[in-house]
Amino acid sequence: MKINDLFDLDQTLAKQYLNGFDEPWEILPKIKEIILKIGPTLSKDEYVEIKPQVWVHVSAKIANTVEINAPAIIDKNAEIRHGAYIRGSALIGESCVVGNSVEIKNAIFFNNAKAPHFNYVGDSIMGANSHVGAGVITSNVKNDKSLVTVLITAKKIPTGLKKFGAMIGDNVEVGCNSVLNPGTVLMRGVRVYPLCSVRGLVEEDTILKSNGQKVKIRK
Repeated sequence: MKINDLFDLDQTLAKQYLNGFDEPWEILPKIKEIILKIGPTLSKDEYVEIKPQVWVHVSAKIANTVEINAPAIIDKNAEIRHGAYIRGSALIGESCVVGNSVEIKNAIFFNNAKAPHFNYVGDSIMGANSHVGAGVITSNVKNDKSLVTVLITAKKIPTGLKKFGAMIGDNVEVGCNSVLNPGTVLMRGVRVYPLCSVRGLVEEDTILKSNGQKVKIRK
């Protein structure tokens, strides 16, 4: 699996850095480093360093009740709503939404990704135009604290990571109150029904129903 199988790299400030990776989860331990490389290069006319190592585009909307920890980048026209908590190592792209009571940690949101209501997105990547419904959680640590694997066609692929939530590809929709278990990979165009517990890889343009049934989307 390649990064380009999931994400349009033109839809993030981190493009030149992400091109250097092979498997997409290899990005996760490097997110902080990537942000710290990008931040100082941003135009001082367009981005304000509101506190050390937190860069916010002048067009972004940040509620007064938001907590943003360094390092972080909030890009053009992004909206960070009431009570959101960005714990650090977060790159929030253009026109993204981080909603009320949402917690973000060690994550990249490609342009127009939205987590608008009561979500946790940790050690994860959300692709361009992806959306998670109210209450969707990326579970990023296994119960037994062992290293996360990715299940692809009944084969477990080791990642070497203790913390790995989900890779959510471009144009993915995840229904309300679903849980994406550690190492979940949703390929481009996937639709997940509400109340799903998702594991492993869901192939491109597939509907995942709450009973586990998978149906290809007709085009």
